[in-house]
Amino acid sequence: MEKKINLIAKIDDKNLRIDVFINKEENSLSRTRIKNLILDKRLKINNKIITDPAKKVLKGDIINFIIPEPKKASLKPFKYKLDIIYEDEDIIVLNKPAGIVMHPGAGNFDNTIVNALMNYDKDSLSNIGDELRPGIVHRIDKNTSGLVVIAKNNITHENLSIQFSKHTIKRVYQLLIWGKIRPSSGKIKTLITRSSKNRQMMEVSKSKGKLAITKYKTIEIFENENTPTLSLLECKLETGRTHQIRVHMNYLGNSIVGDDKYKKKFKKIKNIDPLLEKKLIKLNRQFLHAKTIGFIHPKKNKEMIFNSILPKDLEIILKLLRNTRK
Repeated sequence: MEKKINLIAKIDDKNLRIDVFINKEENSLSRTRIKNLILDKRLKINNKIITDPAKKVLKGDIINFIIPEPKKASLKPFKYKLDIIYEDEDIIVLNKPAGIVMHPGAGNFDNTIVNALMNYDKDSLSNIGDELRPGIVHRIDKNTSGLVVIAKNNITHENLSIQFSKHTIKRVYQLLIWGKIRPSSGKIKTLITRSSKNRQMMEVSKSKGKLAITKYKTIEIFENENTPTLSLLECKLETGRTHQIRVHMNYLGNSIVGDDKYKKKFKKIKNIDPLLEKKLIKLNRQFLHAKTIGFIHPKKNKEMIFNSILPKDLEIILKLLRNTRK
């Protein structure tokens, strides 16, 4: 059933953005959801439809906001074995392999994590997001592996969305990059926006886009005459922008091994271990793994932290690199 929210702006609310104002009054709704509903023409101010989430409110403004009944997803189940590392009545924590996308989209409507979830338990997923994304609170890229949390009901979805928007979710990634970063640990803070040259890519901008903050530290450096210089890093996300770590590494000139979008060409090196060379050239994914996810459980109100190990194809590369140093 749809829900109607009727509000009147007070003097203290003057000059607040409308999405901030509604979020203040209805804090069970995430800012992202409010923004999407405004764009979907669900907001009236003084009986006029408003589609700008940044519009400022004035004292005495009459606000009518409609939260529609969630749509039911009509998705084709996909028989696919999900690697579920934790599940209760509110959440599922999945270890996603590389090579599968999170949800249906252009070019792939059937073989996704969402379709696999529909096959697993179609009646236990939140449905307040996009109808093609039941349960999906956040994403990791197709060719990235690692941990994601899925919402099994709408209260959980809203709660986790708010934690993501407040950047309180703990997310740690492991990655292998070309070269080495100096200083060996630090913080990258830039704006990230969609690339003007390729709409499927993102880029660092000096003047526009969303703030993106990545903390990084070097775990191991592989450097000798028989291997290219490579570094194993750990990155902690303070924000979660599209392709954030990939864009930030590329920005520093140290793109991620195996990244086909933000890539540095593989240089042929004399005397390189042939097996290592083959593994590096044939890696059909980026060496990027979502190793840790931590959040406050929406119902239990306690911190939960989950960890996963590197997939075998990435672990083999590290083993070969370590062997070349002996």
